[in-house]
Amino acid sequence: MNIKGQALYAEMQSLAGQARGVGTELKLQHAEQVNPSQSDFSSMLTNALSNVNNLAQETGRLRSAVEMGDPGVSLAQVMIASQKSSLAFEATVQVRNKLVEAYKEIMSMPV
Repeated sequence: MNIKGQALYAEMQSLAGQARGVGTELKLQHAEQVNPSQSDFSSMLTNALSNVNNLAQETGRLRSAVEMGDPGVSLAQVMIASQKSSLAFEATVQVRNKLVEAYKEIMSMPV
């Protein structure tokens, strides 16, 4: 197994660009929205959750391939995919916790 530093750095830069949203745009599905910011947030949240789900499914697929003895999948690939999936899930949980805290704070405000 040979891990090249340059390839790893390029992969990290690519993932950082995806996390920042470079080159991606959120598009409204309907032009006549009452509140476009709400639509942007909901589509962004939906995309983020589907991305976390896709990472988890890919990790499961890679794990199964290694367990079945597929020579095209290395243990290093499975471990990297597992860590990506774990980090994405932990970040999602943290966002959920912040949203719940914000909701509780708003609900406790006097009218």
